[in-house]
Amino acid sequence: MENQEFIKVLTDNNMVIPLYLFKNYKNLNLELEEFIVLMYLYSEKIDIFAPGKIGNDLSMSLDEVMGIISNLTDKKMIEITSKKNKSKVMEDYISLNPFFSKLSLLIFDNSDKESDELSVYELIEKEFGRTLSPMEYEIIKAWLDGNTKEELIREAVKEAVFNGVTNLRYIDKILYEWKKAGIKSLKDVEERRKKFKGKKEDKTNVELFDYDWFDDDEK
Repeated sequence: MENQEFIKVLTDNNMVIPLYLFKNYKNLNLELEEFIVLMYLYSEKIDIFAPGKIGNDLSMSLDEVMGIISNLTDKKMIEITSKKNKSKVMEDYISLNPFFSKLSLLIFDNSDKESDELSVYELIEKEFGRTLSPMEYEIIKAWLDGNTKEELIREAVKEAVFNGVTNLRYIDKILYEWKKAGIKSLKDVEERRKKFKGKKEDKTNVELFDYDWFDDDEK
């Protein structure tokens, strides 16, 4: 399909394409024609598979439509099932749930990559929602200069934010306790959490957070 035909499809059919999808469809391993058909199904909220109507609306031949539908099925973007309608007649139904699942993974994966690309300083400022003070910069620099791995600092920041605490004193205590416990990697952190969780399962009163090292007045 040429660009002019693509533009005509958009204008004639009032197809709505979220900007995020338009920018990232290639990351889903989709060709342009496959993306157009997928967005047509998405915009029209179509559930009954009608290849003739798709072809008419998108100015495609039936062979083109069936080829694209086959590709989308192979790429696990759509799923076609057969079942009886209210009149007890077998009909083919099309579902976009596989596409939505892949899209959600793409969104979260991109979100993680964006966080990973930030420096430790930028990450903390982003999570705290404010600019760090010169003193806070020195504290973070001391962590890095002291051979504390960035991955551990990032995980400690995540833990603090999860617990609703946005200060370096809390993060420093997490890092201190990890160091005292011989934790040197994310794998060590996960193993500690599993052991901690296993111990708590035998108790009646289960704590909300994985770490109970801090008094409430320090939050």
